[in-house]
Amino acid sequence: MSRGCNRASDGGRPTLGSVPGLGHNGGPSLEPGALWRTHAWRSAQKKLMPNTLPKLVLQMRLKRAAELGMDYKTYAKVRQTSGQDVLGLLFSSNALRLLKDPRLPEVERARLAHLKRAERLALTYPPLRPSEVARVNPEIDAADTAPVFTEGWTEMRAKLQGVMRQRGLSGASVLVIGDAPLENEWAAAGRAAAYLSAAEYFGASARRP
Repeated sequence: MSRGCNRASDGGRPTLGSVPGLGHNGGPSLEPGALWRTHAWRSAQKKLMPNTLPKLVLQMRLKRAAELGMDYKTYAKVRQTSGQDVLGLLFSSNALRLLKDPRLPEVERARLAHLKRAERLALTYPPLRPSEVARVNPEIDAADTAPVFTEGWTEMRAKLQGVMRQRGLSGASVLVIGDAPLENEWAAAGRAAAYLSAAEYFGASARRP
């Protein structure tokens, strides 16, 4: 007698309904008690799925988070959202606390100086000139003019994607860091990996007296 089939009295053939039909996935039936069986079945499936990263992968990602000046939890969330590593960080001049003086404050300068394997981009507002900001700050790889609220979505997208393309970056590999209203829209316009406020990235206590 083969397993999985009920034998009827007429010749020992399987009875109708004892064999799963086409398209059946082997899951629990909808007979009485199905709710419990469904729960048990899904619990068993969940146990078969890996819920932790291999140790080597976790170690590599912890190291990468440190290279980007981020805590692991934030880095993991950004990576999960974009589906790839962060290869560039795009800062607004507000996020870098650049107002009139083009030179980076010490906290921001030190953080950018320690970044590894990532492009450091900046978008600045007048009266700052992007060329001057890039010249006096070797910690910034490229700078351009930031979009302003009077510009439309098309112009905003063109500026953001333009500065990324100049450095050979796709939007999904760039993390946007801002510190003013409307700057959180840069991530959507540039199809970036994610947006973080300056306080989230630099830490509010380190940036404010």
